[in-house]
Amino acid sequence: MQTIEPALAGLAEDIAAEGYAVRPLLPPASCEAMIALYDDEARFRKRIVMEQRAYGRGEYKYFAYPLPDPIAALRAALYPALAAVANQWRRTLRQEGTFPETLDAYLAQCHAAGQTRPTPLMLRYGPGGFNCLHQDLYGDLVFPLQAAILLNAPDTDFTGGEFIMVEQRPRAQSRGMVVPLRQGEAVIFPVHHRPATGTRGAYRLTMRHGVSRVRSGQRHTLGLIFHDAA
Repeated sequence: MQTIEPALAGLAEDIAAEGYAVRPLLPPASCEAMIALYDDEARFRKRIVMEQRAYGRGEYKYFAYPLPDPIAALRAALYPALAAVANQWRRTLRQEGTFPETLDAYLAQCHAAGQTRPTPLMLRYGPGGFNCLHQDLYGDLVFPLQAAILLNAPDTDFTGGEFIMVEQRPRAQSRGMVVPLRQGEAVIFPVHHRPATGTRGAYRLTMRHGVSRVRSGQRHTLGLIFHDAA
């Protein structure tokens, strides 16, 4: 896989300024190849129909281990840069401990804590599909950043379906954000909170994310979460 390190430069600064960062990660051919995985049931461990759980409208599937090689490679390649940001956040918030430098080392911690089920997933929305605001928490160990990669071409394969985020600020009204994405771009964003600094020092902003209603076509997303599930 082509190195992605140059695309991740300035990650901490962008997230601090905007609450997220957008980076081009996959060419169209790779996006199409990943979409084709969705109908290969042997690749997945679980399918969720959103309407059945009041999560929204659409469905998603969690990949099984071993992950498909391109997805495993992308997850491992993203992790070190995200871990550097996550450790900076821990220092800012005066939290104990550090995240290890490699994904394998971090997953070993997850598995030792009983979080052994893989969390990378693919989501599919058709017309009328949407995803309610949520946080992807699967156990006591939570890696604080994740990535969502848009696999279809907006305005060609689908319309609507914008990635949305809400930032809840202490003693203030919440801030909503719409994140425009092109095919192959990843939005890198907080799982549940991010640090901010005020007159009284550092504090946490609570974050949630979702997808607005798809008006036409079909939308696929690859979700990369770095902690495994209990």
